Amino acid sequence: MEKFSIICPCCEATLVIDAQTGAILSHEEKKKILGSFEDLQGELSKQKELREQIFAQEMSSQKDRERILEEKFKEAMKRAGDEKDVPFRNPLDFD
Repeated sequence: MEKFSIICPCCEATLVIDAQTGAILSHEEKKKILGSFEDLQGELSKQKELREQIFAQEMSSQKDRERILEEKFKEAMKRAGDEKDVPFRNPLDFD
């Protein structure tokens, strides 16, 4: 009986497969390496800094968003004021 040993690309588990039937004979998960408390604490602080940075970027973009939307509205009002003589045509009426 011939067997193949394959490592999963997603979870890095080891699968032992029968060559003739293609059935999985055994499955062994990758052993997880446990870090120290200090390593985990450092990783959490990095994640916290990243979240704060992303939040600050979003806040600044929201401040600019209001100004940009106001400018777009004024430009649309100018264009609407220029086309007073043209009646509104519903795009769905062009059948």
